[in-house]
Amino acid sequence: MPDIKFDFNNMFSFSVGKAHGVEDSDLEAMSKDVREAEEHLVKIIADSRNRVKLGLEWTQLPLQDKKLIKEIQILGNEISERYDNVISLGIGGSYLGLKAAQDALCPPYYNEFSAVRKGGPRIYFEGNNLDPDTLSVLLEHLVPRKTFVIVISKSGETTEAKAAFMVVEEWLKEHVGKNYGRQIVAITDPESGSLRSKVNAEQEKDEQSFRSLPLLKGVGGRFSELNMGLLHLAIINVDIQEVLDGAKAMGRRCSKEDLTKNPAFLYAVLHNILYRNKGKSLAILMPFSETLKSTADWYVQLLAESLGKKYARKVQVSSGGKEDWDRDPKNIVNVGRTPISCRGTNDLHSIQQNNIEGENNKVITFIRVDKFRQDLKIPGKNDILSGKRYSELIKLAQEATEWALVRESRPNCTIIMPEISPYHWGALLFFFELATAFEGELLEVNAFDQPGVEGYKNYMYFRLNKQGMPAEISQAIKNNPLIKDEKYII
Repeated sequence: MPDIKFDFNNMFSFSVGKAHGVEDSDLEAMSKDVREAEEHLVKIIADSRNRVKLGLEWTQLPLQDKKLIKEIQILGNEISERYDNVISLGIGGSYLGLKAAQDALCPPYYNEFSAVRKGGPRIYFEGNNLDPDTLSVLLEHLVPRKTFVIVISKSGETTEAKAAFMVVEEWLKEHVGKNYGRQIVAITDPESGSLRSKVNAEQEKDEQSFRSLPLLKGVGGRFSELNMGLLHLAIINVDIQEVLDGAKAMGRRCSKEDLTKNPAFLYAVLHNILYRNKGKSLAILMPFSETLKSTADWYVQLLAESLGKKYARKVQVSSGGKEDWDRDPKNIVNVGRTPISCRGTNDLHSIQQNNIEGENNKVITFIRVDKFRQDLKIPGKNDILSGKRYSELIKLAQEATEWALVRESRPNCTIIMPEISPYHWGALLFFFELATAFEGELLEVNAFDQPGVEGYKNYMYFRLNKQGMPAEISQAIKNNPLIKDEKYII
C-alpha cells in the first residue's frame, strides 16, 4: 500500500529565497537539539510510567488489543441496527476528532440520504457549544425512542458537554421512561469523576443502563481519537483496525533516527526553523478536499493547545528515571505557532489573498489527494474545461497555488495522500500527533497540558458558585474584575 508523502521543496531557500526559506546550515545548527529531543521523546515513550504520567500513552493506541476492538465493533453494530439517530455529546477532541472522522471517511451528505448511510443512523454532534438554538431544534424533531446518546467526558464536569447531557438525559427520561439509560453509552474515566459516579450508580440499578467505555489514562483529549472515537467509527461502519494499522505504519516510519526518513519529525523541525528564525508564526492547513476540512479543524486544536504555552517546561528526573514536568515561572516564553484551517479550492477566493500579499509570517501546509472516491467529467467540446475531470482540476489548482506562493517567496509544503481511506486517514492523524509532540520537545514546553484553557472555566465556575473552588483562584477573580465603562460602549 502506498505511503503518505511529505513534499518540503517549497520550505527551502532554493524555492523561496534566503530571507524566508530553510537552508542546510539551519538544519546543521539544530542537529544537536534535534538529537537530544529525539532521544528524550523515545526514552519517555519506552517507559510506561512516564508515558501515562506525562500524557504520552496515546502513542500506544495503534497497538490496542484486537479483542477489545471486536467488542467495540459489536456494540457499534448494535446501536447502528437499532436506532435511527445518534447524538454524540462532547467538546474539544471529543467532538473534533469524531467530526473529522465522519467527514473524511463517510460519503458527503451522510445524514441526508439513507442510501449513502447504507441504512445506518444519522449522527448529530452536540455539547460542543452553549448556543441554545442547535440542541433545541434537534430535540424538537428527533424521535426519542429511535435516538441513542453517547456522552464523552473524562470528568463529567466540562460545562458544555455536561449542560447538554443534562438536557438530553431529561428529554430521554421524559419520553422513554425508566429504561431510558439503556439508550446511553458514557465514554469516561474508568475510575473517577462525576460521570463515572453516575454510570456506576445507574448500573447498580440496571446493568444494561449507562454502558461505558474507558478514556485511557495518559491520553489527552486532543490525542484521543483512536481511543474515544472508536465506537463512533464502528457505528458509521468504518473498519477500526484499518485506521489503527495506518497509524501503526506511520509510527514505524517515524521511529527512524535519520531525520530525512522520518516525515513527522522533519515536518516539526522545518516548521520550528521557520518559526524561530524567519518569523513564520502562522500555520495554515489547507487540504484540497472538502471532506478533510474537519480534519484541519481538529489539527487547529492539536497545535494550539499543545504548543501555545506561556511558561517553559521544567524537567525533574528521579533516580529511578521517573520524570515530573512543571511550568517554570521564571522562564516565560509565550511560544507556539497559531494554526488556521481552511480548504482548497473554496478558500483560494478568500484567505489566499492574504497568503499571497499580506504579511509574510505564515507557512501553508497543503494536503493533496491523489485518488478521489468518485470523479466527474465536464461535458462539452468548446471550453477550456470541456473533457477535464474534477480530480485533474483540483490537483492543478493546488499546483498553481504552490507556484503563486513561491513566486512571492511564501514558504509552503504538501502532504500527499494516495487516497482518503481509513488506513491513510489514521496515518495522517498519527503523523500530525507525532510532529506536534516533537515540536513540543524542540520548544521545550509541555505539549500535553492546557492550563490556558482553565481561565475561562474558573471564571464561569466562580460566577456559578461552584463549591470547592481554590481560594487563590476565587480571590484572583474578585481582585481583577472586568472593567465595563459605559462611555466605551456605543
